[in-house]
This record gives sequence, C-alpha cells and structure tokens, in this order.
Amino acid sequence: MSDAAKKFYVTTPIYYVNDRPHIGHLYTTTVADIVARHHRLVGRDVFFLTGVDEHAAKVSDAAAQRGLSPQQWADKNAQVFRDTFARLKMSNDDFIRTSEQRHKSRVTQYVSQLLDSGDVFAGEYEGWYDPSQEEYLPETKAKEHNYKSPVTNQPLVRKREKNYFFRLSQYQDRLLRLIEHDNNTFVQPDARKNEVLARVREGLNDVPISRTGTGGWGIPLPNDDEQTIYVWIDALFNYLTTIDTDDRIQYWPADVHFIAKDILWFHAVIWPAMLMALNRPLPRQVYVHAYWISEGQKMSKSLGNFIDLEKIDQYVSDFSLDAMRYYLATQGPLGATDADFAHTKFVEVYNSDLANTLGNCLHRITNMTRRYFDGRLPAQDEPTNRVEHLRVSAVTAAKDVEKYLNVLDLRGLCENALSIVRAIDACIDHTEPFKLVKDPSKRGQVGMILYTCAEAMRIASLLLWPIMPDKAEEIWRRLSCNDYGKRLANGGTGELFQWMKWGQLEPGQTIHHDKALFPRSAP
Repeated sequence: MSDAAKKFYVTTPIYYVNDRPHIGHLYTTTVADIVARHHRLVGRDVFFLTGVDEHAAKVSDAAAQRGLSPQQWADKNAQVFRDTFARLKMSNDDFIRTSEQRHKSRVTQYVSQLLDSGDVFAGEYEGWYDPSQEEYLPETKAKEHNYKSPVTNQPLVRKREKNYFFRLSQYQDRLLRLIEHDNNTFVQPDARKNEVLARVREGLNDVPISRTGTGGWGIPLPNDDEQTIYVWIDALFNYLTTIDTDDRIQYWPADVHFIAKDILWFHAVIWPAMLMALNRPLPRQVYVHAYWISEGQKMSKSLGNFIDLEKIDQYVSDFSLDAMRYYLATQGPLGATDADFAHTKFVEVYNSDLANTLGNCLHRITNMTRRYFDGRLPAQDEPTNRVEHLRVSAVTAAKDVEKYLNVLDLRGLCENALSIVRAIDACIDHTEPFKLVKDPSKRGQVGMILYTCAEAMRIASLLLWPIMPDKAEEIWRRLSCNDYGKRLANGGTGELFQWMKWGQLEPGQTIHHDKALFPRSAP
C-alpha cells in the first residue's frame, strides 16, 4: 500500500448549534463513522472530523432571546453535540468549533490571501435573501420557489448591502471541467452531480463573503472591522483549518465530505472554487445524501413525528446502538431519494436481519459446539462439498468488501457480510449436524461443519465491525478472538486482509455460548 493510499480523511458537515442533535445529525455522522471504521480496519491512517458551526446570525438572535451572549449559547449547545456523539460512540478524531481561535486565525489568513490575490473585492449586492438559511438565492431559484425558502418555505427578503465578494464567476470553466471530466465522481450520486452541472452552466455570479450588522459575532474581515466573514464561508474552511498544521497537513485533501442535499451548492461549487483560488488541492469527493421522512410524511416538530434526541435514545435503549446503526446504514437516504424512518419497518428489519439471521446463526454455532464438543472448537476434517461451498462463499465475500467501500455502498457492505451468515444457515440446514451427531462415525464430519461455520462467522463479524462494533466485538469474545478488539481500541488500525484469510480459528479454543445477541422484538 503506497503512502498516499494509507491515509484517509472523512468529514461530516459542521452542524448549527442553534438546536439539539436529531436524526439528520446522527445519520450523517454515523455514515462517516462507518466509513472511517472500515478504512481503519483495512489498516489506513484515518482522520475523521465533525463539529459545529457557531457564527450564524440565528445563534446571536436565539442567545439574545435567552439573555445569553452568543458564545454562552454556542458553548451550551456545542457541548450537547459533543456529549451525544460520545454517548453514541462516534470515533471522530477531532471536533471543531468555529469559535475556536485555531479556526478563526486560519480563516483570517485564507481570506487575507484571497484579498491579496484579487479573488475577493469590495462591492455592493442586492438580491433575494433567505433568513432561515442565511444565504442569497439567484433570481431563477427564488422565482422557482415563489420567493420562499426552498428549505423552510419562509418568505425571502429583498436585501441590499455593501459586501466583499468572491470572484466565483472566474471559476466557471474550471468547475465544469473538474466535475465533468477531471474528476467525474467529484459530486455523487450522479443525480446531484447533474443538478450542479445544470446550475453552473446557467452562469456563475460573484458571491458575497461578508456581512454587516452582525454585532461582532463572527470573524472580522481583515482590514475592515465593519464587515464579518459570512458564516457559510467561515464554515466551509473548517475542513482545512483543522488539519492545516505541521502534524496533520498530510491528511489533505479530504477524501470525502459527507453532506445533506440542502448544502450541495456551497460544497460542490463555492468550496472547490475557493480552494482553486488558494492554490490548494481539491477534495476527492462530495457525497450528498437525501433526507429522512417519518411514516411517509416530512418530519416536523408540529406533526409530532420528529426523530429527536429523546426518540433516538429510546431506540438505542430498546434495540441497542448497533441495531440503530444497522438500520441507518441499510435503510438510510444515502442516494438521491428520501428514506422513511418508520417504526414498523425498524422492527421488521431488526427481527429479520439481526435477531433471526445474525443472532440466531451465532446461537446455533455456539450452542451445538457447547452440546457436542463441550464448548471447544472441534478439529477440521475432510470437507464435504456443502462445507467447501460455505468456505468459498466466505472468502469471496471477504474479497468484495473494497468494491462496496470504494463506491460508499453501505447497504452493499452490510448485505455482503450477511451473505456469509445466510450461507452458514444454509450449510447447517443442508448438512444437518444435529442429526449427524447421533452417529458416532460422523463425529469428524460434524466437527468440520461446526469449525467451518465458526470460521465463516469470524470473517462475517470482521466485515460487520464498522457497522456494529459492539456486537462484532461480542462475537469475537464468544469465538475467543479478542485480539482484534485490542488492536482496534481507541482508533487503532487493523489488518483486515490478513485477518480474513481462512483458517485462523484454532481447534480446541473455547467457544462461549451466551444469551441472544439480538433478542427478538414484538411487532
């Protein structure tokens, strides 16, 4: 593996601190966490970044309503995000806050460079402003949405102000060349790429990068204290400010920015253009997911169907954190289509994939080993055709893991791992070791079946670890291969391709039979 291939840098968007975490925040962060864990498992040096965006005007307004300073309000909500991500066992390597000096000083440096190069200039702007999203919309988009916010449906405001502008118009051709030709997977999925290309082809206007009247909440524009750097420009730089240090710069450029579709334009157009202006290498990919809906309806607090922090904690309590992670990974809106978070569907997926398939399969292996071989893994014998078929299925699935990882197909990653589990069940059903064991002459054959099933489960558990780390490590405990967990503890790296080689369970080692991995849930 080359030095370049050994590093992997993945980010979430940084989240507004004006509210507590909800399913949208959990989803994007979980997706990034799963991908980060996969790359660590492969053996790569991973840097995983998340954090909060604090300099929005709405933060200052909300703080004033509560008799707090913007910093006090931001501190309070930022801590909730930190605590939530820690409680949900996200493996991020850093948590950036845009009010931190390490961020503000570097943003000032970058904007100073853009001022010196002429890519940022003083001017006046008039246009349709979306207060709920703190962004200007082009006339065509404002008209398309009847002069209301595309996100919140609140009325747009006609606004004129003196600003400093970024010469985005100068980068139209370079952006088109980047997205269409130089890196045709820069924006994914393709539906979002086509959306960006269509809008870029309409022509790009220079964009304001500063604001007035923010009451000092934000980063002052270099050499003009009356202007504050626009929150969205400030926020985008977080991906660079965090690792633009002597001991971290090797992680740049980012390998993938995970974002939701509402912030596509900033990440797919304005961000790479600013990096071009700064002569910095470009991220390799912006991956855009759709939204969660609930029970077939748009999520709304007024409708009472919002998956908030309390509901998330309840699902984790009732089903386990790993069950929640699995549902997000397999049923989430990672493509261009919104996904439904429905309780009945959650229970159905939980019972079908986790309780009845993974949990029950592990139970069969450990229970038969306990009953027939006193809990000791039996020695191998000459395999039958069906047992050999299981071994081939497990080895093939292990080889396919990078195929799914390279295109960020989390559902495929999960199904690839579960295909081994299903093959184990099929092998047990076909060979019927519970009947063969009644014939003493078949004891060697039964041993081979159970050894092969346990070894295949070991490989499946390795592939499942990034999605459900706690349950995978419990499987390792039951199969007496705890060294994997020790290697991966606290952000360590693994040796997946070495670990997936067949035959690493040792005959005679203890196989622990225990309670159900995923207890079946009532509908």
